[in-house]
Amino acid sequence: MSEHTGCLVAIDGPAGAGKSTVARGVAERAGCTYIDTGAMYRAVAYRALRAGLRVGSDDDAIGALAGELEFEFRDVGAAGHLFVDGEDVEGPIRTPEVANLSSPVSAIPTVREHLVAAQRRMAQRVAVVMEGRDIGTVVFPDALLKVFLTASAEERARLRYEQLQERGEAVSFEQILADQRARDQRDSTRAIAPLRQAEDAVEVDTDGIGAEEVVDRVMHLLNARVEGSR
Repeated sequence: MSEHTGCLVAIDGPAGAGKSTVARGVAERAGCTYIDTGAMYRAVAYRALRAGLRVGSDDDAIGALAGELEFEFRDVGAAGHLFVDGEDVEGPIRTPEVANLSSPVSAIPTVREHLVAAQRRMAQRVAVVMEGRDIGTVVFPDALLKVFLTASAEERARLRYEQLQERGEAVSFEQILADQRARDQRDSTRAIAPLRQAEDAVEVDTDGIGAEEVVDRVMHLLNARVEGSR
């Protein structure tokens, strides 16, 4: 499959549904490049914070900033890291402060325009498995396979709670669940590229299913699509 270019698999779904883990696993098996678009929006939020820019009052400046950044995904050990202008930002963009800011930042029209263009350029060079909120509906409506991963808010909050606890962060499950529901509401009701399932996407509910099994299911779907396109 790696001889192709373009978007082989577009994976969308709400925050915390396991998109990153599944997309990375599918990309490894298919021999193509994994693109975490959520990390790109987090990176814009991180750089906006660092520059002292505020959503609402500095939207034009944040949009201009997004157009100036150079994004590159590189393997660091066994993990994929996002580099922005040569800086490894994988650590800073995973903080709760940046995570909470990334949703309102992603709703700024000029930010989305610049990042969608960057994502499409990436797929012009290599075959990609791309995950986010609007990959199958906006970025790559002609993707070979579209998957919509979903899970209950409680399950997604539980996974996030466990991740943060493992990092040694003092967190409240109730607060994480409340933040999760608030983000779902923002993402699904925003005016620009709201989170929704593409009509031709295959829905996969990840509640109670291990990541490897989900990857197996997506690979089965992808192999069938590749065979059908020949």
